[in-house]
Amino acid sequence: MISLDDIVDMCSLTREEIDAVGAHEHVEGVNAAALAEYMMHAPHGPQHVQQIICEDIRAALRADDLAQARKLFAVLHHYLSAHPEAVRGAEP
Repeated sequence: MISLDDIVDMCSLTREEIDAVGAHEHVEGVNAAALAEYMMHAPHGPQHVQQIICEDIRAALRADDLAQARKLFAVLHHYLSAHPEAVRGAEP
């Protein structure tokens, strides 16, 4: 049987990046992995994932949840270094 870890290993995103997308879209597990992977292959999808993480950082800061904001900032930093196509203004 295929586990969630197997599915995450087949995705182009890390577990933390998948969790960030899933939390934003209110889905978890396999559904979050499938949605995140779909977004990565959709037109402007990588930029949309970047926008999701940034929105959640801002929401955490507004809620004075500095620990969550730091965690998401680290996720964003790794995401942008692994997926330079996600930077706004990047060539498609």
